[in-house]
Amino acid sequence: MAKILAVDDSLAIRSMLKMVLEDAGHKVALAEDGVEAMKIARNRTADLVISDLNMPNMGGMSLVNNLRRLDHYQEVPILIMTTESGDYKKDKAKKSGANGWIQKPVDQERLVAAVTKVLGL
Repeated sequence: MAKILAVDDSLAIRSMLKMVLEDAGHKVALAEDGVEAMKIARNRTADLVISDLNMPNMGGMSLVNNLRRLDHYQEVPILIMTTESGDYKKDKAKKSGANGWIQKPVDQERLVAAVTKVLGL
């Protein structure tokens, strides 16, 4: 069981992430944007962060940069989940400290497979 912080401005996506990941045996904390995610991250460490790229207040790239500044998030895997598919964005995300990319729309099997792979389970 991993502790996962899932960040997305869409309530439907957050609900899907929570349901799928908890069904797979993980514990999931939810945030609706990067600002809320940082409040959670300052108080507890996750084993994995999954974040949308485009969100109000603080988007995924800024969230990755801010998480990597926290000592207890230096080595935590971060996956960016978005509808965008451009190599430029993927490269920028990796340079910011993200470990991988999940293309939306994501189905349950691909989500669980990506989480399993990045956590080495």
